[in-house]
Amino acid sequence: MTLRLTRSLLALALAGAMAACSPTSASDAAQATGSAEVATDKAAQLDRLYAQYWEEMLKLNPLAATFQGDPRYNDQLPNFLSEEYRDRSHDFTAGWLEKIEAVGSEGLEGQDLLSYQIFVRNAKDELASEQFPSWMQPVNQFYNIASTVVQLGSGTGAQPFKTVEDYDNWSKRASQVPVLFDQAIANMKQGVEAGVVQPRALMEKVLPQLDALIKDDAADTLFWKPIADMPESFSAEEKERITADYRALIEQQLMPAYRELREYIATGYMPHTRDTAGMAALPNGEAWYAFRARNSTTTDLTPAQIHQIGLDEVERIHGEIRKVMAEVGFEGSLQDFFAFMQTDPRFSFESEDALLAHYRGLEDKVNRKIPELFSLTPRAPFEIRPVEPFRAQSAAGGSYMRPSEDGSRPGIFYVNTYDLPTRKTWDAEDLFLHEAIPGHHFQLALQQELTGLPTFRRFGGETAFTEGWGLYAESLGKDLGVYTDPYSYFGYLQNELWRAIRLVVDTGLHSKGWTREQVIEYMLENSAESETQATAEAERYMAIPGQALAYKIGELKIQEMRDKAEAALGEDFDVRAFHAEVLKDGSVPLDVLEDKINRWIESEKA
Repeated sequence: MTLRLTRSLLALALAGAMAACSPTSASDAAQATGSAEVATDKAAQLDRLYAQYWEEMLKLNPLAATFQGDPRYNDQLPNFLSEEYRDRSHDFTAGWLEKIEAVGSEGLEGQDLLSYQIFVRNAKDELASEQFPSWMQPVNQFYNIASTVVQLGSGTGAQPFKTVEDYDNWSKRASQVPVLFDQAIANMKQGVEAGVVQPRALMEKVLPQLDALIKDDAADTLFWKPIADMPESFSAEEKERITADYRALIEQQLMPAYRELREYIATGYMPHTRDTAGMAALPNGEAWYAFRARNSTTTDLTPAQIHQIGLDEVERIHGEIRKVMAEVGFEGSLQDFFAFMQTDPRFSFESEDALLAHYRGLEDKVNRKIPELFSLTPRAPFEIRPVEPFRAQSAAGGSYMRPSEDGSRPGIFYVNTYDLPTRKTWDAEDLFLHEAIPGHHFQLALQQELTGLPTFRRFGGETAFTEGWGLYAESLGKDLGVYTDPYSYFGYLQNELWRAIRLVVDTGLHSKGWTREQVIEYMLENSAESETQATAEAERYMAIPGQALAYKIGELKIQEMRDKAEAALGEDFDVRAFHAEVLKDGSVPLDVLEDKINRWIESEKA
């Protein structure tokens, strides 16, 4: 039974009860019933519009369909960097906002109201973002189209390579890559003219990434892996045809496009890159960053307020780490302890295989305790894989890719094994909780399985909620059977500290004029991260300003709501029910989360 049908029947039942006790209640009941029916019709109309919107969005954004696991547009790659495409996207968003607002929110409640509010808010934010020329910066070391293309074409990403049609789809899609790369170059040239360019430090990392991908022989490229792994079920004729097609595609189209992009960046773009690190150095950069901070955190917090929250959290967590130091009998300063945790050989993995085995061994250990904390869990499985070598140097320590909707691809927890001595045993448990169980895998896979929600909510997301949940999941370690020794618990504190430091340094970079070197120095002085990790993280904040703010702000809000619920409900507080309430509606803005948890607390009191 749907929520809307339940409400309609409830309205009829209430009408009958009121008619029995009051001679004047019949007209009131009829009016109430009529209002409920109007709201139900409006909600149904909006649901139809949301479904139509999503279908049109996938057609406009074929890569989004592929990453969702929808294969219908796997052969398409529009020039999404072009002005024409940006205009189409603007008209699409503005048109759909107008359609949804024409229906209006009056009378809606529950999930129907929530969907309306999220849709309208996201559409307005998308339109507001158009004032900032992010399209002039299509390439950096963290996110760039060259890496996305090779992930898709190597068979390690969302693009499937199981059938002959799959192989032909990629051949057609990849043939459009040169057009996209040419557009990226054209956009960067416009950025040079407008003074909207990337920091030099970032682009210096892009060149070796491209060099690692460019080969003379197609068989030496990552794009050849689907050929090497071609299914045995294909006929000899199909294998021969596909192999010939792919060799021509790679050697005559893809590699020339990669070489051209690499040449422009090295000789045409690099001389114009900037020495500054933060967005404030860009035209209208302060407003651009403030917008990104609001968008990332789904709050009205200013960069200055976020900076202070970060400083306060760093001080608090340092106090907790000092307690660990006392527990293990460590004598020395906080910085001495950080150095000890980084350099003592007991905290190193012997090999990449040992690192991966350690992470895979955590799954059973954590799963044994999950029923004590969670009643709502996803059906989708997940796998642990190492980060591909071509992007490992600049990638984070771990990341997660949600499963495909059709079940053909599990959720994937990518573990970075690059620079093995910097990957510490004490860092493993909290990273697993964040990226896999019960962190991103629970939240994102569950959201995708909420088939009663409009599709834009199932496959959308608010970074502050998603990453806030991931960090909150790390706090559950002791209840989930990990952090059993003080060093592993330090790993949790260190990563919580890391997210607090992000508030300080991201805002420092982009609103206070901090340099890249200042950021790295601050991180090394205040945490146990290695210089390799600190450098990669600093450059990540330079590449995607504001995104790093979401983690700690989101986690603080979830923890605040749990503390409030525990205080209000006392012995009646059920952590399983709390977690279900947080997760059951998918990703929502933080103010929406607060409102719904407050309603849940009141309902639990009744």
